[in-house]
Amino acid sequence: MKLFLLGFMGSGKSKLGKKVASQLIVPFFDLDDEVEKSAGKSITELFQESGEEAFRLLESEVMANIISKNEAFVLSTGGGTPCFNDNMELMNQSGKTIYLNVDSTILYGRLRTAKKKRPLIANLSDEELKDFIEVSLSKRNTFYFHAAVIASESNMTAKKILDLI
Repeated sequence: MKLFLLGFMGSGKSKLGKKVASQLIVPFFDLDDEVEKSAGKSITELFQESGEEAFRLLESEVMANIISKNEAFVLSTGGGTPCFNDNMELMNQSGKTIYLNVDSTILYGRLRTAKKKRPLIANLSDEELKDFIEVSLSKRNTFYFHAAVIASESNMTAKKILDLI
């Protein structure tokens, strides 16, 4: 089984993904980590040096590589992964997609303290961050809601994810 966890940054994809993969006894991949390994640079460096478009192309290539080389896995995607380069279609054709639909106020609380680690929001004020989350979520939901499973609880657990699939 190939599982793709998607959702906005701060939705818990990596944390839940590790737990779900452990219970299924399959490899876990964090797409951001895999992109950094492939490039030999941090995502922040990739954004600064090459821009978002180049990052998104590399992200798509790395994901396609993971899909083709592994029979089963849990993959935590980047927050924007489903929105570029037909990635949502590829994920839906390759396995089961699960959207972790977390409320914007919860996302704000989680991201406010972690801004420096995330290049898209690193330089935003708290008010700008609120607006960024709202605007980005409304755009990305167009893609996110194409997931096979929508998980809308803010306290989602690995067990609940496994029950959904």
